[in-house]
Amino acid sequence: MELEEKVVKNEPRYNGEIIDVYQQTVKLPNGDLANRDVVLHQDAIAVLAITDENKALFEKQWRAPIKKVTIEIPAGKVESGETAEVTAVRELNEETRYQAGELKRISGFYSTPGFADEYMTLYMATNLEPVKTELPQDKDENLQLLELSLKEALAGVADGSIEDAKTVLAIYYWQSLNK
Repeated sequence: MELEEKVVKNEPRYNGEIIDVYQQTVKLPNGDLANRDVVLHQDAIAVLAITDENKALFEKQWRAPIKKVTIEIPAGKVESGETAEVTAVRELNEETRYQAGELKRISGFYSTPGFADEYMTLYMATNLEPVKTELPQDKDENLQLLELSLKEALAGVADGSIEDAKTVLAIYYWQSLNK
């Protein structure tokens, strides 16, 4: 069965600092027309950073769309000209002031493929050391760092205090390494 939808019309609705929004008219495999709201977003990375004490680095930060503070692993957008790995190194420096002795790609995934094209690459950073040269932090970010053990992180998932998808995925990956 053919599943691909053919774009008939692509109308820009909003061009922003972080996202662009389009309304697409698509032709379905059966010939019918349908509308799709599509968000274009830069690719992104996330880093599960594990300390020598076997704790992970997390950030508390305000998230305007959901109107509350979240607990997340370090993450950020891949800037023009950067590879995902370069972005992971930069974001780890900017947000935690650590560098990784070892940086390993865990997985890649689409964060919300029902309406957005954002592709995120998840890394694990180990053998952490303080950075020698601190990169400037994003002016619009206010972060509070914390370290959690695997048991504490799993409890956060269970009690709903950690509900960010990339972070939950990273925690379950971390758990799989400790079985």
